[in-house]
Amino acid sequence: MKKDEVPQDGCKTYSGHKKLIYAVGEEGHYEGVKSSGWEVEGFATEMAVSALDSQLEQAKAEYIKGDVSPIAYYIPLFRFDLMSLAHATGFFQWQIKRHMTCDIFNKLSDKKLQKYSDVFNISLTELKKPEIES
Repeated sequence: MKKDEVPQDGCKTYSGHKKLIYAVGEEGHYEGVKSSGWEVEGFATEMAVSALDSQLEQAKAEYIKGDVSPIAYYIPLFRFDLMSLAHATGFFQWQIKRHMTCDIFNKLSDKKLQKYSDVFNISLTELKKPEIES
């Protein structure tokens, strides 16, 4: 993209901020250009955030019903997926899936739970009993 073609659509997801984008300048070299956003990017961001919010609401409802452990609630709350949480905790994805069941979660040692607490940056008490607003 050329420097003078960088979108300046005033995207509301930028909240008035600007984003650095690299574009080709007049001499054919890449240069940093500030952009106030691109309408298409803003729409995609809004859709992604909406999907994450839906996942969180579903996980919250399942946790409140007692169908899943707090880990299932915290994953979307802190914008993780199984792969990123596995990398951060050192657990395998299949282990995390098991930890999302209440029976297995209740048997986990504090040492294992502390790994989740550290990654989510919450206390062990908060991990075990999240304060969820209805």
